[in-house]
Amino acid sequence: MTLPAEEPTINNSCKPEHQRSSGFSRQLLSAFPAFQSLNFRRYFPGQVISMIGTWIQMVAQGWLVLEITGSAFDVGVVAAASTIPTLFLSLFGGVIVDRYPKRTILLWTQSSAMILAFVLGIFAMTGMVTIWIIITLAFLLGCVNALNVPALQAFLSEIVDREELPSAIAMNSAIYNVSRVIGPAIAGFLISSTGTGVAFLVNGVSFFAVIISLLSMKDLPKQVRAKTLLHPLQAIREGLKYSWEHPLIRTIVLFIAVISIFAWSYVTMLPVIAKHRFGMGASGLGYLYGVSGLGSVVGTVVVSIYSKKIDRLVFIAGGNIFFAFALLGFTFTTSLPVAFFFLFLAGFGLVSAVSTMSATIQSTVDDRFRGRVMSLYMMVFMGFMPIGNLEIGYLSEHFGTGFAIRIGCVVTILASLVLVYSGKSVRTAYHRYKAL
Repeated sequence: MTLPAEEPTINNSCKPEHQRSSGFSRQLLSAFPAFQSLNFRRYFPGQVISMIGTWIQMVAQGWLVLEITGSAFDVGVVAAASTIPTLFLSLFGGVIVDRYPKRTILLWTQSSAMILAFVLGIFAMTGMVTIWIIITLAFLLGCVNALNVPALQAFLSEIVDREELPSAIAMNSAIYNVSRVIGPAIAGFLISSTGTGVAFLVNGVSFFAVIISLLSMKDLPKQVRAKTLLHPLQAIREGLKYSWEHPLIRTIVLFIAVISIFAWSYVTMLPVIAKHRFGMGASGLGYLYGVSGLGSVVGTVVVSIYSKKIDRLVFIAGGNIFFAFALLGFTFTTSLPVAFFFLFLAGFGLVSAVSTMSATIQSTVDDRFRGRVMSLYMMVFMGFMPIGNLEIGYLSEHFGTGFAIRIGCVVTILASLVLVYSGKSVRTAYHRYKAL
């Protein structure tokens, strides 16, 4: 799709100033071409504010569960409840995304998530919150995200040109990780000073920013409806068949399954590590999330700049190996400054690899299948997280958190080496697929 011709121009309100800064502007757009799109520039700040609120709630929720039950396993159970609906509902969500306007879907999902945040905040503020209330609301939020996440991923293709997609996806990942730096720090302050209830209410308010940004967008392409709509199950089967027969998409989906289970789950145990290993409170937990998020931001910037210059499969495998060794170092240290350093490196490696995987799929998928393929990708990525959360929670409870994380690191390294070894055959199969 092609955006209106005037949109790539930036800062035209004062021509002399624009001329003086044109060299810098060209360099900036060369590094981050997604910002050539006016709609992406409207999308970006609203999503940043909303994601900061989301991270505030994630940290507050984990801390609240730990305060109520004192169990690392229960922290994993709540995290699993928020992601397990993705495993069962995302494919149906992908069918909806391919049939209806994506902005409309996002307005509904963002509004629903806002309501759930306010409900949790009210329960926490009134002292009526229980572990089962938290699990129920986390599960309902997971149901919303089963539709919201594939819609959001597919929506990026409507607000930027195809050649700008890798940059847009990297910047979308940067939003997530900038929020990971700011949100936990704010959460730590809110929890310490006002309690978890206010943190949930702040998240509810933050959704207004993304809703306003969605409403402000203009000149979005009209949804192309098929003359004959397939039955949802048949549409899902068609999307699965396309994904399996596409060699590059198939490889990335299988690899992200391993990452989701064995790599990403370490985040769930950060409240346990903060409290039990380093004796830190809520503010200290915010620092751990923040440092990891800062490394992730740097990783997404590197992806945005170098995604077209480096072999993507090598970038994916290398980023995950880098992450795994950094996280191994984190599990062995008792020095807080060293732990911060290793968390920064781990965040850099993991997110640079994950954002490259998403960009690779988005750049190669046929538009007719975009919603269904992205729903499959997110189903595997987020839907398999409950397995990882339960696995790491169980191992942490019985063998220690350090041991549990190290198992995941070893599996991640082995999977990355397999990806490097099979890379040549995957590229050959992909080029043969494109020639058909």
